Amino acid sequence: MVKALHIVVDDCTGCQQCEMACSYKHEGVFNPAKSRIKVFEFKDQGRSVPYTCTQCSDAWCMQACPVDAISVNTQTGAKEVSGDLCVGCKVCTIACPFGTINYNHTSGKVDKCDLCGGEPACVEICPTPALTFIDAETTGMEKMRYWAEKTDQGQTAQT
Repeated sequence: MVKALHIVVDDCTGCQQCEMACSYKHEGVFNPAKSRIKVFEFKDQGRSVPYTCTQCSDAWCMQACPVDAISVNTQTGAKEVSGDLCVGCKVCTIACPFGTINYNHTSGKVDKCDLCGGEPACVEICPTPALTFIDAETTGMEKMRYWAEKTDQGQTAQT
């Protein structure tokens, strides 16, 4: 069974503990700027929205990578960046329709959510049910994929 991060926006308090846990797990520092999950603040609405890689089935980032540095982890289903292969060209950051792949200035490579090998640190630390790790088929991922494909088709038709 492939699992996925499930985000319930209404349960997010904006505490940013997910960002801290992620940056510590991957970079060894508590620094939200180095996190692979971000919490966007809609201050005028008093709302916080966490977002990260959706692990798309057709992963445009993976298809766009000219050196095949992004591959599927067969155990978790995560699309993972190989630091050994990535040349830091950032083509994947352009290809991602959700903007969830980021250039890491320290490493000169790109970073994206890798689901922490199947035990996401962000889920473990989240004090509310805003972040859970559940069966991918129940997360609404298909709806997101549908809209991503529709967006791609609309852009293709315009060119």
